[in-house]
Amino acid sequence: MRLRINQIIVKLEYTPEDVMLAIVRRLGVPEKDLSDVEVLRRSIDARKEDRPPLYVLSVEVSYAGETHPALAPGQIDLVEERRPRPDTVAVRPTAQRPLIIGAGPAGLMATLTLAEAGYRPLLVERGAQTDVRQSQVEQFWQQALINSESNVLFGEGGAGLFSDGKLTARSKDRASIRHFFETLVACGASPDILIDAEPHIGSDVLAEVIPALRQRIIDAGGEVQFDSRLDDVLIEDGTLRGVVISGNEHRTDHCFLATGHSARDVYRMLHRNGVPLEAKPFAIGVRLEMPQRRIDWAQYGRWSLESATRPASYRLTWKGGPDNRGCYTFCMCPGGLVMACASSEGLLTTNGMSFSGRAKPFGNAGFLVPVGISDFPASEGVHPALSGIAFQEAYEKATFEAGGSDYSLPAQMLPEFLAGDNSLNIPAERSCRRAVAANLDTLLPPVVVSVLRRAIPRMLRELNDVRQEEILVYAAETRSSSPVRIVRNPMTWESLGVRGLYPLGEGSGYTGGIVSSALDGIHAALNWASGDESP
Repeated sequence: MRLRINQIIVKLEYTPEDVMLAIVRRLGVPEKDLSDVEVLRRSIDARKEDRPPLYVLSVEVSYAGETHPALAPGQIDLVEERRPRPDTVAVRPTAQRPLIIGAGPAGLMATLTLAEAGYRPLLVERGAQTDVRQSQVEQFWQQALINSESNVLFGEGGAGLFSDGKLTARSKDRASIRHFFETLVACGASPDILIDAEPHIGSDVLAEVIPALRQRIIDAGGEVQFDSRLDDVLIEDGTLRGVVISGNEHRTDHCFLATGHSARDVYRMLHRNGVPLEAKPFAIGVRLEMPQRRIDWAQYGRWSLESATRPASYRLTWKGGPDNRGCYTFCMCPGGLVMACASSEGLLTTNGMSFSGRAKPFGNAGFLVPVGISDFPASEGVHPALSGIAFQEAYEKATFEAGGSDYSLPAQMLPEFLAGDNSLNIPAERSCRRAVAANLDTLLPPVVVSVLRRAIPRMLRELNDVRQEEILVYAAETRSSSPVRIVRNPMTWESLGVRGLYPLGEGSGYTGGIVSSALDGIHAALNWASGDESP
């Protein structure tokens, strides 16, 4: 029989022998009756100050003993036979090969799924392939030379290529998540992502994983084109008949649109063509940077000085005041960097990133405040569905100008930001070299500034020993999620206004983050491939 056991406690530097010994003690059976141990999940328990942090494991093990071990629901359970995930489906005839626009997680996984099913899909990406894109982004960070087609937000790997590679997953579809993670491991990611409670890859490793994933698509019969921008969609009688790619018409009746939440020209083009769009709430705020050693001490106490502890992270929320407008942390990057982001001239936002080792001296996180449609009503000449984009752009323009109009990030020490002080001094020791002192008040909506000033001190109380005078605030963080939703059928992923057009990923307005976007691509591709309608 196969057993699943939760709450197996082991030291951080555990061995397979340690895990087996802990299982033997929990079950009270001879070790000879146990085999095939598999760690399913692990998380760090650092709650007790009188002992070092420990790993808490969930494991499965095969048991061959004659005496049935005592079961305890939720602690020791019999494992039901796993149902294999359908990786491929029967290929149905198509008039044209399916086209995927955008090589972020949704587009890459949709393309791979279709390629492995035998469809010979074509993946088109406006930006450059990973190695070329890395050079372009370094030029932007070092010399303020922006490429509006290939940058921190556009290119192979999507915006997530320059991030922490966090694989936060809230979906209950464990089989598809496992399939996605195993694909990443096969392409070079650490096997630890299969079991860690807070898995991450790191931007340095992602730069190796994404090209390997591209090669896997090619080996399965797919094709990938870079530096190829979607200019237009060709619609006849409510049905997609083709697209225009970098000025050239391409006939297709099935297009998976995975262009990301920063492709504002795509939203405007879709609006011109009558594709149904709607505005949606999102969030805006700042990014706080503090010494990583303070975060480690807050989470691990004196045990943070032990070499076995990993750089610590945190997740904080504040539910807000009478208006119910709260604040939450986003994209926490332990031992990481704050970076400038831009996809068009004269507009600037910020984000965080870290490498696989998370070894830099500072940690950072976005502190975001939700904004709703009532916060950005449509102005004259702006369609209501696009009003959130105009709202973002106004603050990104102000951020660009406050930074000196050379893509330097405006920054301010936390005590000065909280007090509304105009004293403008920032430390030389910081992760973002291209940063300038600025007053951040005018770079955010007044209601957001008000909430942040109430929320941040209260949220930081959960991090003991974190000192406000050591925290640097960067503005503005505007692109945590899409302000637009491309309205689609929830069962088929197809646009409600255009047959044959399938909006996917963060750009669709239905997902957020690497994992949910990748699963969106997988599910949409499988659903389309299993359909029985004629093209």
